[in-house]
Amino acid sequence: MYSIMTPGPTRVRENVRMARSLETTNPDLDPEFFEFYKETCGLLGQLLHTKNNVYILSGEGILGLEAACASLTEKGDRVLVIDNGIFGKGFAEFVEIYGGVPVSYVSDYHRPVDPEELKKFLDSDHHFKYATIVHCDTPSGVLNDIDSICNLLAGYGILSVVDSVAGMFGEYINVEESNIDILCGGSQKALSGAVGLTMLFVSEKAMAAMENRKTPIASFYANILAFKNYYRDRFFPYTPPISDIYGLRAAIDNVLADEDILERHRRIASATRSALTEAGLELYLEEGFSNTVTAVCVPKGLTDDRILNTMRDSYNILLGGCFDVLAGKVFRIGHMGENARNEYLEETMRALTRTFSDLGYPLHCDMEEAYKKAAAPL
Repeated sequence: MYSIMTPGPTRVRENVRMARSLETTNPDLDPEFFEFYKETCGLLGQLLHTKNNVYILSGEGILGLEAACASLTEKGDRVLVIDNGIFGKGFAEFVEIYGGVPVSYVSDYHRPVDPEELKKFLDSDHHFKYATIVHCDTPSGVLNDIDSICNLLAGYGILSVVDSVAGMFGEYINVEESNIDILCGGSQKALSGAVGLTMLFVSEKAMAAMENRKTPIASFYANILAFKNYYRDRFFPYTPPISDIYGLRAAIDNVLADEDILERHRRIASATRSALTEAGLELYLEEGFSNTVTAVCVPKGLTDDRILNTMRDSYNILLGGCFDVLAGKVFRIGHMGENARNEYLEETMRALTRTFSDLGYPLHCDMEEAYKKAAAPL
């Protein structure tokens, strides 16, 4: 098995794997499972500081992004797509699929969205049903200030859809203080559950917008409203993947027991970036670094494939490449969830140092030693 240091999926702890192996009941019929599901959703709300509706959907995190757009969008709706990254840009496709008109607000991919500049834009044009924003854009690792942005949007009466698949549980989120209407998360990132589940946090305003549509939601599987009365009616719109949800609950329990989780992510991310830059490597971002993923520019004279393949084949470690406008330009380290442990980053930095040596690229220092020095307070 490879050592996984990708920006999702991440390592999965043994108790999560064991929870997924437990004997299961029929989740469509067993009243105890409805209680278990509701309680699990409540714990997710507790972690992200909200009493909003919380649902667990059967599908990788991108299902949540599509479900939000499918459930809110009607033909002709203008939707603001806040684009400072590849996934931010990608929301426009979902909006178009369901008949909406995406209007892109594009800003520099090397830094976060500036709320003051966004406000200037909204002062001149704010007739949007909802806006989409990515908390941590995974391809670059840029972290946007969703608290300021979503409160700004709310002031103009614009609903907010936030993709925090790569931010949630590695970065602080207070759903209600930030006025987030739909927050989307995935099981396989900083939560360190198995791949395959979406977590949705939905405000009453967003539910009302869905219920007051003039046309039906043009999807069954991506219809958030289908979950609204699951507990009252003891009926799920489709059979829940019970083993995955058992594993998710174990992962949630792990996070609840980890009081230092956000500070641990911050310190490890800082030490990682410190080691990389001390060695003479260039980070893709200029500012706005997330605590869950770091994108490193591929040095001149090398290729991403040579770096990634050497790490995999010679040192048994998987890192991430990239795609779209960043294809071939960066490689990525995922220091989120169970990946965010000193021993794994030390191993990764040791292997990276040897990889660059193998490829004949001189570094300014041994990155393992630089990492240990920067992470010493841990």
